[in-house]
Amino acid sequence: MKLLIEEQEYPVKQLETLFDDFKFYKQTGNKGVIKSVGYYHSYKNNELVFMLPKVFMKDGTTTIFGLNSQELYDTLKDTSVKHDRDLQWLRELSIYFYNSLIEYNRRWEKNSLLNPSKTFELNTNIGSNNYSYLDIVLAFTNFYKRNKNFILQHHIEQVTNKITKPKWERTVRKALPLMTASGTPVYLGIRNKKKVRNLEEELITYYFSILNKLNNAHQLNLKIDKSYKLITGYKFDQLCLDEYGLTKLRKIKYRYFNDTLRRMYQLCELYFSNNSKASSKKDKEEYLCVNNYNIIFEDMIDKLFTDTAANDESIQHLKKNQDGKLIDHIYEDQSIIDRSNIFFIGDSKYYKPNNEAGSLSKYKQITYAKNIIQYNIDLWNKENRFYNDQIVYRDDLTEGYNITPNFFIYGHITAKDDFTNHQIEPKSDKPRCSYHWQHRLFDRDTLFVHQYSINFLFVLKAYSAYSPANLKKFQLEVKNIFRSGFIDYFNDPELSQFTFYQSNIDGKQKDDYIKDNFKTLNGKCITTIDGKLIIAKHAKDVILEGFIKENAVHFELIETLPIKN
Repeated sequence: MKLLIEEQEYPVKQLETLFDDFKFYKQTGNKGVIKSVGYYHSYKNNELVFMLPKVFMKDGTTTIFGLNSQELYDTLKDTSVKHDRDLQWLRELSIYFYNSLIEYNRRWEKNSLLNPSKTFELNTNIGSNNYSYLDIVLAFTNFYKRNKNFILQHHIEQVTNKITKPKWERTVRKALPLMTASGTPVYLGIRNKKKVRNLEEELITYYFSILNKLNNAHQLNLKIDKSYKLITGYKFDQLCLDEYGLTKLRKIKYRYFNDTLRRMYQLCELYFSNNSKASSKKDKEEYLCVNNYNIIFEDMIDKLFTDTAANDESIQHLKKNQDGKLIDHIYEDQSIIDRSNIFFIGDSKYYKPNNEAGSLSKYKQITYAKNIIQYNIDLWNKENRFYNDQIVYRDDLTEGYNITPNFFIYGHITAKDDFTNHQIEPKSDKPRCSYHWQHRLFDRDTLFVHQYSINFLFVLKAYSAYSPANLKKFQLEVKNIFRSGFIDYFNDPELSQFTFYQSNIDGKQKDDYIKDNFKTLNGKCITTIDGKLIIAKHAKDVILEGFIKENAVHFELIETLPIKN
């Protein structure tokens, strides 16, 4: 197995030994820069290659494994995963990474996720009904781990049953026994005078011969009992030529009624069939790769945060703006000021570690928010046809706008073997802020964007391996994190520079009060879904500060948001 990193340089001669052509890298002189992310297998070299995303770079030169890209390549050249516990993570990484590509292909095989302005192609020569070489490796490995005890027991029974006239003297001299817990020897290879052909043992021989081949080729760290008869070397290579192995296997096809043995047969048939096809392939390669991995990263985050992306038409409509812009993530959640609902808008950032979104990304995100606000206002203007009665963007009385939460989410890796913890954490205490009027919190042009990082390895695993129940649990947790982040920010006057007050004026008196003081309160107040008047005072707003002092009898300081009743 070889590990390469996207956008990193490698000697061209080195890359030529891995790939049958140069479509996976860009050549500049004697160097080649990896431009693809994905999986590649050469039948000619019998080499598995993973081109990992650029998030695996810790900085400009060092990977998250503590090695530079070339050292990582060389480390795996002569190192046996079987004997190096520090590399046990490698099998897990390769499986989850490969499965994430398969999952994306499955989710969007017959759907148009992207707008026409984005060119995207998941390049593969693996048909939708075909199995890749890696699929077969994983299938053999998983089958063995689940059924090794059954297979061994079945093997012992079959060997015992075929014995007619044992020759114990020869058996003791030629065979090594298995020792039971009580110290009793058990001879599996008992010598006898009459040889009986056992078709089930023949199948087990094929299976373990293939497994042994895969185990040695890819350091799978599987312990195969020495009692099994194996076909190795030249004889095994002969089985893989043309359809010789398939022919021998199919002669015993209808001899099995046990489900486990039938599955074993299917795996052997799949392996020999795949290798027979490979021997006649023009290119003798298979691949599943993409040149713009940011699209896959966006979909991974979208599935984890908003699993409605692929099937909820209303959410899809909101994601596709009329100006052609496509929102990465959007979901409905409770407002940060009261019990009404609001849309939370997110944007995935596929960057190298320590890089952050620039001004252009911030303004794009602000544009997304304005488009969502306008969409809901348009519905409101059309005879109160709300997307949802609980969603309130504009208060008609005060003409104040609800706060629209925005966030960026970046992938990062801190531990190469942590696939379990999401590690979602803010990149800074303060969000990026944009406004037209500095002191008007409840203005449609006042918007905030928080920034978070998430464990990329967790995303990789959860995207393809999480059950719907686990996804739902995660979505509830992450929504609470994002909402709480905004609430904590506005509940800290030193960070947000805002202090909140609630008015005790009710009914028609409240309406007249707002109209009479509209110029002072414009963009600085809003009425909650329960009819409570809230005022947000900026620390530098001396005019509003004086107004509140003059009308102190009407206002009460709000200790914490949101307003619950």
